[in-house]
Amino acid sequence: MRQNRFGSRLRWWRRHRGLSQLDFAGMAGTTQRHVSFLESGRAQPSREMVLRLATALDVPLRQQNALLLAAGFAPVWRERDLTEPELAMVNHALDYMLEQQEPFPAIVVDRRWNLLRANAGAGRLTTFLTGPSPNPVSTAPVNIAEWMMSPELRPVLVNWQEVAMQLLRSVQTDAMTDGTQETADLLQRLLTYPSVPDLSQMPVLEEPPPPVLAMHFRKGQTTLRLFTTIATLGTPQDVTVQELRIECFFPADEATSQVFKEWASPPPYGPGMAR
Repeated sequence: MRQNRFGSRLRWWRRHRGLSQLDFAGMAGTTQRHVSFLESGRAQPSREMVLRLATALDVPLRQQNALLLAAGFAPVWRERDLTEPELAMVNHALDYMLEQQEPFPAIVVDRRWNLLRANAGAGRLTTFLTGPSPNPVSTAPVNIAEWMMSPELRPVLVNWQEVAMQLLRSVQTDAMTDGTQETADLLQRLLTYPSVPDLSQMPVLEEPPPPVLAMHFRKGQTTLRLFTTIATLGTPQDVTVQELRIECFFPADEATSQVFKEWASPPPYGPGMAR
Protein backbone atom coordinates (compact mmCIF):
# COMPACT_ATOMS: atom_id res chain seq x y z
CA MET A 1 0.00 0.00 0.00
CA ARG A 2 2.78 2.44 0.90
CA GLN A 3 4.61 1.69 -2.35
CA ASN A 4 1.40 2.18 -4.33
CA ARG A 5 0.72 5.51 -2.61
CA PHE A 6 4.17 6.75 -3.54
CA GLY A 7 3.91 5.39 -7.08
CA SER A 8 0.57 7.04 -7.73
CA ARG A 9 1.81 10.36 -6.35
CA LEU A 10 4.95 10.17 -8.46
CA ARG A 11 2.96 9.35 -11.58
CA TRP A 12 0.58 12.25 -10.88
CA TRP A 13 3.44 14.74 -10.58
CA ARG A 14 5.14 13.45 -13.72
CA ARG A 15 1.95 13.78 -15.75
CA HIS A 16 1.20 17.12 -14.11
CA ARG A 17 4.52 18.37 -15.43
CA GLY A 18 3.75 16.97 -18.90
CA LEU A 19 6.67 14.52 -18.96
CA SER A 20 6.96 11.05 -20.43
CA GLN A 21 8.63 8.36 -18.35
CA LEU A 22 11.63 8.49 -20.69
CA ASP A 23 12.05 12.26 -20.44
CA PHE A 24 11.58 12.19 -16.68
CA ALA A 25 14.12 9.37 -16.27
CA GLY A 26 16.70 11.38 -18.19
CA MET A 27 16.12 14.45 -16.00
CA ALA A 28 16.39 12.39 -12.81
CA GLY A 29 19.48 10.43 -13.88
CA THR A 30 17.81 7.03 -13.83
CA THR A 31 16.20 4.66 -16.34
CA GLN A 32 12.71 4.54 -17.79
CA ARG A 33 12.41 0.97 -16.47
CA HIS A 34 13.13 2.12 -12.91
CA VAL A 35 10.61 4.96 -13.17
CA SER A 36 8.02 2.47 -14.42
CA PHE A 37 8.75 0.12 -11.52
CA LEU A 38 8.49 2.96 -9.00
CA GLU A 39 5.17 4.17 -10.38
CA SER A 40 3.70 0.67 -10.44
CA GLY A 41 4.92 -0.15 -6.92
CA ARG A 42 7.24 -2.94 -8.09
CA ALA A 43 10.24 -1.02 -6.71
CA GLN A 44 10.71 0.96 -3.50
CA PRO A 45 12.79 4.17 -3.71
CA SER A 46 15.50 5.14 -1.29
CA ARG A 47 15.19 8.43 0.59
CA GLU A 48 17.81 9.96 -1.70
CA MET A 49 15.93 8.78 -4.80
CA VAL A 50 12.69 10.37 -3.59
CA LEU A 51 14.45 13.70 -3.19
CA ARG A 52 16.18 13.34 -6.55
CA LEU A 53 12.90 12.60 -8.33
CA ALA A 54 11.14 15.46 -6.53
CA THR A 55 13.89 17.89 -7.49
CA ALA A 56 13.73 16.81 -11.13
CA LEU A 57 9.97 17.47 -11.09
CA ASP A 58 10.44 20.84 -9.33
CA VAL A 59 8.10 19.71 -6.57
CA PRO A 60 7.69 22.34 -3.80
CA LEU A 61 9.13 21.48 -0.40
CA ARG A 62 5.73 20.89 1.19
CA GLN A 63 4.86 18.32 -1.46
CA GLN A 64 8.34 16.79 -1.26
CA ASN A 65 7.56 15.98 2.37
CA ALA A 66 4.33 14.33 1.25
CA LEU A 67 6.25 12.17 -1.25
CA LEU A 68 8.70 11.15 1.47
CA LEU A 69 5.86 10.15 3.80
CA ALA A 70 4.20 8.15 1.04
CA ALA A 71 7.47 6.27 0.53
CA GLY A 72 7.80 5.54 4.26
CA PHE A 73 10.35 8.19 5.22
CA ALA A 74 10.18 11.08 7.67
CA PRO A 75 9.82 14.58 6.19
CA VAL A 76 13.05 16.42 5.52
CA TRP A 77 11.84 20.01 5.23
CA ARG A 78 10.63 21.79 8.36
CA GLU A 79 7.73 24.22 8.46
CA ARG A 80 8.56 26.83 11.07
CA ASP A 81 6.34 29.58 12.35
CA LEU A 82 7.60 33.04 11.43
CA THR A 83 7.84 33.88 15.14
CA GLU A 84 10.42 31.15 15.81
CA PRO A 85 13.95 32.38 16.65
CA GLU A 86 15.43 30.35 13.78
CA LEU A 87 13.60 32.61 11.32
CA ALA A 88 14.76 35.85 12.96
CA MET A 89 17.02 36.68 10.01
CA VAL A 90 14.12 36.11 7.61
CA ASN A 91 11.86 38.37 9.68
CA HIS A 92 14.55 41.04 9.70
CA ALA A 93 14.84 40.84 5.91
CA LEU A 94 11.06 41.07 5.47
CA ASP A 95 10.77 44.08 7.78
CA TYR A 96 13.70 45.74 6.04
CA MET A 97 12.12 45.34 2.60
CA LEU A 98 8.76 46.65 3.80
CA GLU A 99 10.42 49.64 5.42
CA GLN A 100 12.55 50.42 2.38
CA GLN A 101 9.43 50.52 0.21
CA GLU A 102 7.93 53.42 2.17
CA PRO A 103 6.05 55.60 1.44
CA PHE A 104 4.77 53.19 -1.21
CA PRO A 105 2.84 50.03 -0.28
CA ALA A 106 4.40 46.62 0.31
CA ILE A 107 2.90 43.42 1.70
CA VAL A 108 3.99 39.90 2.59
CA VAL A 109 1.65 37.04 1.68
CA ASP A 110 1.85 33.28 1.84
CA ARG A 111 1.49 30.84 -1.05
CA ARG A 112 -2.28 31.29 -1.15
CA TRP A 113 -2.30 35.09 -0.91
CA ASN A 114 -3.13 35.29 2.80
CA LEU A 115 -1.83 38.58 4.19
CA LEU A 116 0.97 38.12 6.73
CA ARG A 117 2.18 41.69 7.18
CA ALA A 118 2.10 45.08 5.52
CA ASN A 119 3.91 48.39 5.75
CA ALA A 120 2.37 51.74 6.59
CA GLY A 121 2.07 52.65 2.91
CA ALA A 122 -0.17 49.62 2.32
CA GLY A 123 -2.29 50.59 5.31
CA ARG A 124 -2.76 54.11 3.98
CA LEU A 125 -3.77 52.80 0.55
CA THR A 126 -6.29 50.35 2.04
CA THR A 127 -7.77 53.04 4.28
CA PHE A 128 -8.15 55.38 1.33
CA LEU A 129 -9.77 52.78 -0.93
CA THR A 130 -12.15 50.83 1.29
CA GLY A 131 -11.70 51.82 4.93
CA PRO A 132 -9.43 50.70 7.77
CA SER A 133 -9.32 47.01 6.77
CA PRO A 134 -10.44 44.89 3.82
CA ASN A 135 -12.01 42.46 6.32
CA PRO A 136 -12.57 44.38 9.57
CA VAL A 137 -15.05 42.09 11.41
CA SER A 138 -13.45 38.71 10.74
CA THR A 139 -10.60 37.18 12.70
CA ALA A 140 -9.62 35.03 9.70
CA PRO A 141 -6.57 36.06 7.66
CA VAL A 142 -7.26 38.57 4.92
CA ASN A 143 -6.90 36.92 1.53
CA ILE A 144 -5.58 39.54 -0.88
CA ALA A 145 -6.70 37.64 -3.99
CA GLU A 146 -10.28 37.41 -2.75
CA TRP A 147 -10.22 41.03 -1.64
CA MET A 148 -9.07 42.12 -5.10
CA MET A 149 -11.92 40.16 -6.70
CA SER A 150 -14.58 41.33 -4.26
CA PRO A 151 -17.33 43.78 -5.29
CA GLU A 152 -16.25 46.34 -2.67
CA LEU A 153 -13.06 47.15 -4.56
CA ARG A 154 -14.53 47.32 -8.06
CA PRO A 155 -16.02 50.84 -7.86
CA VAL A 156 -12.57 52.33 -7.24
CA LEU A 157 -10.54 50.09 -9.59
CA VAL A 158 -11.11 51.52 -13.05
CA ASN A 159 -9.51 48.64 -14.98
CA TRP A 160 -10.85 45.89 -12.72
CA GLN A 161 -11.46 43.44 -15.60
CA GLU A 162 -7.86 43.56 -16.80
CA VAL A 163 -6.43 43.34 -13.28
CA ALA A 164 -8.80 40.50 -12.39
CA MET A 165 -7.73 38.54 -15.45
CA GLN A 166 -4.05 38.84 -14.58
CA LEU A 167 -4.73 37.84 -10.97
CA LEU A 168 -6.76 34.79 -12.02
CA ARG A 169 -4.00 33.64 -14.32
CA SER A 170 -1.44 34.07 -11.54
CA VAL A 171 -3.50 31.90 -9.20
CA GLN A 172 -4.02 29.38 -12.01
CA THR A 173 -0.23 29.19 -12.43
CA ASP A 174 0.13 28.72 -8.67
CA ALA A 175 -2.35 25.82 -8.78
CA MET A 176 -0.40 24.19 -11.59
CA THR A 177 2.90 24.69 -9.78
CA ASP A 178 2.09 23.43 -6.29
CA GLY A 179 -0.50 20.84 -7.30
CA THR A 180 -2.48 21.20 -4.07
CA GLN A 181 -6.24 21.03 -3.65
CA GLU A 182 -6.15 24.15 -1.47
CA THR A 183 -4.78 26.35 -4.26
CA ALA A 184 -7.18 24.77 -6.77
CA ASP A 185 -10.02 25.56 -4.36
CA LEU A 186 -8.87 29.18 -4.11
CA LEU A 187 -8.98 29.49 -7.89
CA GLN A 188 -12.49 28.03 -7.98
CA ARG A 189 -13.67 30.47 -5.29
CA LEU A 190 -12.28 33.40 -7.26
CA LEU A 191 -14.09 32.21 -10.38
CA THR A 192 -17.43 32.28 -8.55
CA TYR A 193 -17.33 36.04 -7.94
CA PRO A 194 -19.82 38.03 -10.05
CA SER A 195 -18.72 39.23 -13.50
CA VAL A 196 -15.37 37.45 -13.30
CA PRO A 197 -13.72 37.28 -16.74
CA ASP A 198 -13.32 33.90 -18.41
CA LEU A 199 -9.78 32.54 -18.19
CA SER A 200 -9.81 31.88 -21.94
CA GLN A 201 -10.60 35.51 -22.67
CA MET A 202 -7.90 37.32 -24.63
CA PRO A 203 -6.95 40.82 -23.46
CA VAL A 204 -7.63 43.77 -25.73
CA LEU A 205 -4.20 45.22 -26.36
CA GLU A 206 -3.52 48.86 -26.97
CA GLU A 207 -1.19 49.88 -29.77
CA PRO A 208 1.45 49.66 -28.50
CA PRO A 209 0.66 48.09 -25.08
CA PRO A 210 2.33 49.60 -21.99
CA PRO A 211 5.34 47.74 -20.58
CA VAL A 212 3.39 46.68 -17.46
CA LEU A 213 -0.28 46.57 -16.49
CA ALA A 214 -0.85 49.26 -13.86
CA MET A 215 -3.80 49.16 -11.48
CA HIS A 216 -5.81 52.34 -12.04
CA PHE A 217 -7.61 53.48 -8.89
CA ARG A 218 -9.95 56.46 -8.78
CA LYS A 219 -11.82 57.77 -5.77
CA GLY A 220 -13.23 61.26 -5.66
CA GLN A 221 -10.69 63.61 -7.17
CA THR A 222 -7.74 61.31 -6.49
CA THR A 223 -6.33 59.03 -9.17
CA LEU A 224 -3.63 56.44 -8.49
CA ARG A 225 -1.76 54.22 -10.94
CA LEU A 226 0.37 51.43 -9.45
CA PHE A 227 2.26 48.43 -10.78
CA THR A 228 3.73 45.67 -8.65
CA THR A 229 6.72 43.38 -8.34
CA ILE A 230 6.64 40.03 -6.53
CA ALA A 231 9.79 38.66 -4.89
CA THR A 232 10.55 35.40 -3.13
CA LEU A 233 13.40 34.41 -0.83
CA GLY A 234 16.22 32.61 -2.60
CA THR A 235 17.45 29.08 -1.83
CA PRO A 236 14.73 28.26 0.74
CA GLN A 237 15.17 25.17 2.92
CA ASP A 238 12.02 25.65 4.97
CA VAL A 239 8.42 25.22 3.82
CA THR A 240 7.26 28.52 5.31
CA VAL A 241 10.17 30.45 3.83
CA GLN A 242 9.64 28.96 0.36
CA GLU A 243 5.99 30.02 0.36
CA LEU A 244 6.59 33.66 1.33
CA ARG A 245 6.05 36.38 -1.25
CA ILE A 246 6.85 40.06 -0.98
CA GLU A 247 4.73 42.28 -3.21
CA CYS A 248 5.91 45.87 -3.68
CA PHE A 249 3.75 48.56 -5.26
CA PHE A 250 5.36 51.31 -7.34
CA PRO A 251 3.84 54.50 -8.76
CA ALA A 252 3.33 54.40 -12.50
CA ASP A 253 3.39 58.20 -12.77
CA GLU A 254 4.64 61.22 -10.88
CA ALA A 255 1.16 62.25 -9.72
CA THR A 256 0.72 58.92 -7.90
CA SER A 257 4.16 59.23 -6.37
CA GLN A 258 3.31 62.67 -5.05
CA VAL A 259 0.05 61.47 -3.46
CA PHE A 260 1.84 58.78 -1.46
CA LYS A 261 4.53 61.20 -0.36
CA GLU A 262 1.89 63.63 0.84
CA TRP A 263 0.00 60.88 2.69
CA ALA A 264 3.20 59.97 4.53
CA SER A 265 3.92 63.57 5.50
CA PRO A 266 2.51 65.29 8.61
CA PRO A 267 -1.04 66.76 8.45
CA PRO A 268 -2.90 68.41 6.79
CA TYR A 269 -2.65 65.61 4.20
CA GLY A 270 -3.75 62.03 4.78
CA PRO A 271 -5.81 59.25 3.18
CA GLY A 272 -9.37 60.34 2.62
CA MET A 273 -8.64 63.99 3.51
CA ALA A 274 -9.13 66.90 1.15
CA ARG A 275 -6.10 67.73 -0.96
